[in-house]
Amino acid sequence: MSVFIAGTALQTRHGSYQSGDAAKSLADPTLLQKVRMRRRQLGRMMQALDVDTARKRIPEAEYFISRKIDGEFTCLLFQDGEVITLNPGGTIRAGAPLHIEAAQLLQKAGIKNAFIAGELYVRRTDGHRPRVHDVVRVARAPTSDEEVGSLCLAIFNIYELDGTDYTMRYADAMQHAATIFEGGDRIHPVEWVAGDRESVFTQFDQWVMDEDAEGIVIRSDNAGVFKIKQRHSLDLAIIGFSEGIDDRSGMLHSMLLAIVRVDGDFQIVARVGGGFSDQQRTDLLATLEPLVAKSDYREVNSDKVAYQMIKPQMVVEISCLDIVSRTSHGNTIDKMILEWDDAKQSWGGVRRMPLCSIISPQFVRLRDDKQPDSDQVSMTQLSDIAEIPEFYKAADELELPASKILQRSVATKELKGAVMVRKLVSWRTNKKEQSRDYPNYVLHLTDYSPNRKAPLKHEICVTDSEEQLEQLFSEWQKKYYVRGWKTQA
Repeated sequence: MSVFIAGTALQTRHGSYQSGDAAKSLADPTLLQKVRMRRRQLGRMMQALDVDTARKRIPEAEYFISRKIDGEFTCLLFQDGEVITLNPGGTIRAGAPLHIEAAQLLQKAGIKNAFIAGELYVRRTDGHRPRVHDVVRVARAPTSDEEVGSLCLAIFNIYELDGTDYTMRYADAMQHAATIFEGGDRIHPVEWVAGDRESVFTQFDQWVMDEDAEGIVIRSDNAGVFKIKQRHSLDLAIIGFSEGIDDRSGMLHSMLLAIVRVDGDFQIVARVGGGFSDQQRTDLLATLEPLVAKSDYREVNSDKVAYQMIKPQMVVEISCLDIVSRTSHGNTIDKMILEWDDAKQSWGGVRRMPLCSIISPQFVRLRDDKQPDSDQVSMTQLSDIAEIPEFYKAADELELPASKILQRSVATKELKGAVMVRKLVSWRTNKKEQSRDYPNYVLHLTDYSPNRKAPLKHEICVTDSEEQLEQLFSEWQKKYYVRGWKTQA
């Protein structure tokens, strides 16, 4: 009997490799909470810097310097000889050669239980470094023994080992990792060295500049935790701008930027407010103001000032430190898609779809040599770096599941020769897993009275609980079907 799995069994993907949803299969739901807490804790502790900023900011100290792996944050859980891996998104994985090897090495070392953090990655044989979207593809639907066998875990910390907490004892944790997993193939500690501040940049040059690693991570008990990476360059469409306030009035505050999808629609991806000189802010505001266009969609900047939307005519180059396509809980980062109507010279909202967050964007220059179209402001700029679900699809290609009516009732009342109607309908949307724009359940009241100045009124309530929905339906019936209202069959 499994110590980790209860309820719905994991689904077999290939051979002995299985995966499943923690919400349906995890015996102890607090394990997922612990994994998510550790991911948030790591995010709060770690400062992301580009190499130039790092040279100015990181202090003199002794550091553990490790090669950053472009993979998926994953925790390995071991108890009574059984191993699973669990990510913050709630995906359980088990039974791959990685898990079998981990269980064997932990048992050999005499370990009873363990909670270990690492980067799940795909070992590539083509000479290129691992990429996170390889993990998503292979771990979700492997097609061969070789693909399942390519899943590896690079350990960067041990949180608990036989009841001892090593969270803030990094040197001890990595020493245990080196001892336990010595000779490990698919599970192993991250590559790391110890060194001073100057060694940090020596390793950066070797691993990142010479060997194409994603970056480095440095840890010091005194100085903190830093992630050092190269900056990425992106060409994006300018679709809006906001003006500064108070003493910054008459100057650009920030730009609203979009990527262009394959169907020509624009998807909001970032706001950029850094990297401008004061003179550039003045000149750019004067350039953008004549391009203002109508829009039925609004977005605000950090000062809660609405962006003025503009005609899509300009492209800007920005740099950024990172591109992240999922939250610390593993959820997609959904951004609004807008459609430009050239005939009406107006923007219209379409829907939200998964995209990404741009970390530390900075203005570089205007690209007068480029047009804001799907070739020159391509989605592949993002999808080559981060795994973005269904980035190649047009917004209208995605068909959402049909809703299901759960309850319906109608009541009427006659007054002054006119018939009034009240209708209650509740339904399950069946769409929340595909889009967070939808709740799980909806209750809707239609109230028609021909004698009123505004004959038709509506009231709506949403919830994620079917039990609460049923309770609300009953309460609304008592509230609205009174004083002569008669329910109809």
